[in-house]
Amino acid sequence: MTEPPTPRRSRVSQRAADIPPSGIRKFFDLLASTEGVISLGVGEPDFTTPWHIREVAIDSIERGHTHYTSNLGTLELRRELSAYLERLYGVSYDPNTELLITTGVSEGLDLSLRAIIDPGDEVVSPEPSYVAYFPVVHMAGGKFVPVPTKMEDEFRVRPEEIERKLTDRSKGLLINNPSNPTGSVLDMTTAEGVADLAEKHDLIVLADEIYDRLVYEEDGHVFFAALTGMRDRTITLGGFSKAYAMTGWRVGYVAAPAEIIAAMTKVHQYTMMSAPTVSQEAAVEALRNGESDVQTMLEAYGQRRRLLVEGLRHIGLPCVDPGGAFYAFPSIAPTGMTSEEFAEKLLVEEKVAVVPGSVFGESGEGFVRCCYAASIEDLEEALERMGRFVSRHRKGT
Repeated sequence: MTEPPTPRRSRVSQRAADIPPSGIRKFFDLLASTEGVISLGVGEPDFTTPWHIREVAIDSIERGHTHYTSNLGTLELRRELSAYLERLYGVSYDPNTELLITTGVSEGLDLSLRAIIDPGDEVVSPEPSYVAYFPVVHMAGGKFVPVPTKMEDEFRVRPEEIERKLTDRSKGLLINNPSNPTGSVLDMTTAEGVADLAEKHDLIVLADEIYDRLVYEEDGHVFFAALTGMRDRTITLGGFSKAYAMTGWRVGYVAAPAEIIAAMTKVHQYTMMSAPTVSQEAAVEALRNGESDVQTMLEAYGQRRRLLVEGLRHIGLPCVDPGGAFYAFPSIAPTGMTSEEFAEKLLVEEKVAVVPGSVFGESGEGFVRCCYAASIEDLEEALERMGRFVSRHRKGT
């Protein structure tokens, strides 16, 4: 009698199989096949990298600077970054042991989690949250624990809500400030409350501060590591993509205690080796001479922010004032649609692309993310189209 064939093992790991595909990427596959679309979806500056930064990169290539750098990144960039962080936020980092240059903030987040998480450790994070947070925590062997936030609180997390989610397996607290997708920023009182929790429960804070220079509120950005007692328990994730319009250059950084940087560097050297050399030299120029560019772009985003938020309210979509980044997160409750249904119908009927809030977690349902890193003309036209759409689909009409 012939024995039945032995079932083949899956070629895909269970951990990889458990990761959902990016909701944003899935949606933009649909966008790519639609002509004449105004996109408020891509979270990327519409500005080109300033010329003086590109010029330095061109010169770097012409000089033949095409080899690996130190795993940590060039010492020149680390020294410049150390001076920059101390100048802006009053926090000093040793460029030799406490700074790591990464291939974008995404790699920095991945390295951070793999350096601190053991299987089963929990990472608590406010939600709606950036789409990569759950998958990256999962890939590190951890458990992602969301803490829902509400529109009536301007999507600011309440420290007491964080504390309710903590267990004896809680290891990290992942904070995105300013927030993608809501544009919410931490005020000082809330930040200090979160810091007290970190101290009380011995948590490592992963502070994703990629949008730190894009803050519109008078009080400015709260740099988490600058809070009392937080420097030595905070992993700061930062970069050049948003403030300097350098998304394609893939260069970011991590600032953290030497013990953590050393652990991250071990993973980094076996996976990425070093960030692109030309990008690191361009980043030096950005830090040294790019401040006026940051202010010019911030002013433009501020004008677009006012236009979009006021326009959304005018067409009947409630929206809080985003304090930072370049996203608005309006409620679509007046239409009675799910966020995915709203986004898909809006794209098909009016050719405006927004991102369903549901891709950012359960508490994002009922909202959509609109990126205002777009021209004034495109924003005005998008609002006109959205106004027609909402008027047709308002509940009760």
